[in-house]
Amino acid sequence: MRPPDQLAYLLSQTARMAWFASHYLATKRLDRSAAPSKERPAAKRRRRFNATRWALINGALNLIRLDAANIRAQRYCLPRDLVPNPFEAAKDVLRYYRDLPRARARRLAQSTQEVSSLSDDGNYPDYYLQNFHYQTDGYLSHHSAELYDFQVEVLFTGTADAMRRQALPPIGEVLGQAQREGNRLLDVACGTGGFLATVQHCWPTLGLTGLDISQPYLERAKSRTSKSVEYVKANAENMPLQDGSADIVTCIYLLHELPRDARSHVIREIARVLRPGGRLIVTDSLQLGDTPALDPVLRGFPETFHEPYYNDYLEQDIKGLFGEADFSAIRAQPAYLSKVFVADKPR
Repeated sequence: MRPPDQLAYLLSQTARMAWFASHYLATKRLDRSAAPSKERPAAKRRRRFNATRWALINGALNLIRLDAANIRAQRYCLPRDLVPNPFEAAKDVLRYYRDLPRARARRLAQSTQEVSSLSDDGNYPDYYLQNFHYQTDGYLSHHSAELYDFQVEVLFTGTADAMRRQALPPIGEVLGQAQREGNRLLDVACGTGGFLATVQHCWPTLGLTGLDISQPYLERAKSRTSKSVEYVKANAENMPLQDGSADIVTCIYLLHELPRDARSHVIREIARVLRPGGRLIVTDSLQLGDTPALDPVLRGFPETFHEPYYNDYLEQDIKGLFGEADFSAIRAQPAYLSKVFVADKPR
């Protein structure tokens, strides 16, 4: 990374984190004014807050250092949106704050089943028809798809994209070793397509397929990538794809939103569609014990947001799950509040 690019990156990421942190703090203030939470004993609360706060600050700084180091080493390219569109940013802010009272009311009322009235599509599994995160319309509307990325960046104070980018070096390892043309990457649960857009930005000639069960989210993804990307609407537990049709499969922030049986089915489906010698890359939440100082954050997350399967994910042996599907060379690396798993399918 050239010095001007390095400066542009550091300024961009600093501004990004400050921007989203300001909205995170504003959201917390609005929440407290609407429904003050029960107070813990002051001393205990202060000790936990200080330890957690410094772990979050150090973790975020280390993530940015890692991101910059990967870019300098040309493991992936500079982010495509160093200078965001101010008009799009303004629209995101307006949508977010207009929707915030609805999400807050849903959280206070513990209302999580509104989504079930939005769809009569029998192809959706029951566990999917919920207001995950108490978000409006769950994953089943264009309104939700437009809000989603901004909501996630507010939650992670502008670090979500940097955490996702830590799934890129294992992709580069495969492409750097490739001895044949026509490689294809399948992104399972591609959502609004942010990660696919990043992959396409770094490797423009790589064949890409995005799979998701939400039509509105797929349409949002299509608007962010070129027409060369193929999209498939399907449940990841039963993918309408041929055996061995993908060289690389990525799966970003899906497993913690699935019940355990569904997790197992998805991993086995991924093993089926991967070619022998192919690679699986999963980015998902940190788990208990990975960074002990952050365990209180992980334990508190499902209390604040509707994440019905998160606690089970926190304690599951994910490497063992991959091993049950006959993956090998399994490794995992924390990345702030996330963790990147890499596993290869035997030849």
